[in-house]
This record gives sequence, structure tokens and C-alpha cells, in this order.
Amino acid sequence: QVQLVESGGGSVQTGGSLRLSCVASQYDSNDYCWGWFRQTPGKDREGVAVIKRGSGYTDYRDPVKGRFTISQDIAENTLYLQMNSLKPEDTAMYYCAAASHSFCSVRSSRYAYDYWGQGTQVTVSS
Repeated sequence: QVQLVESGGGSVQTGGSLRLSCVASQYDSNDYCWGWFRQTPGKDREGVAVIKRGSGYTDYRDPVKGRFTISQDIAENTLYLQMNSLKPEDTAMYYCAAASHSFCSVRSSRYAYDYWGQGTQVTVSS
């Protein structure tokens, strides 16, 4: 059973930085897609950044390009999201998600992902 455990959320002021981590267990694919989603109350969960485990191909949603960086440590089975220049509109619950396929697009629906972490809250104050 695949398990994903996120950490690293918190509260920061505008312009601050946070680094999210997601440790995976029993997720051993060498070419599947995994990444980060976020959700605010009343809105659908949307992809933020995704990465392909084998090639390292990445894809970002436009509002976070140039500010967020997704990376992975395959040996440690850990996914990261470095978030810089944070804005109040980045406030959300952030989820780590892992797929059982290799198609990797940040615009994929949440239903394209099979495994989810419990979420970690990020709050950015102005």
C-alpha cells in the first residue's frame, strides 16, 4: 500500500519561503508522475507542480512559475516543493499526489492520481 506523508507547511508573511516534503513508501515506479496539488475552501483541488520520476520532467501551473521549484530524491523516495516569494493567494492546503502512470501534466485532474497524502496547510499573510 502506497503511503505519502507531507510536512513543511506553516504560516509566513508575503515574500517568505517554505519547503514542503513528501516521503513515499511502497511507491517504487521509476517513471511514474507525482507532484503537488493545492485546495482552498469551495474550490477544486488543482495541480501546482508535477515531476516525472525517471526523466525529471517538470510542469508548473502558470501562477507559480519562477517562484516554486519541484524536485525529488529518488533514493530517499522523497518529493519536495520549494516555495519562494509567497503571496496571500498561495494560501491553501497542499497535497502530495502520486500516479500509477507516466503521463505528467500539471493540468491533469485530481482523478488522474491514485495516492494522496493527508495535506499540509500553507498560510501566507499580507
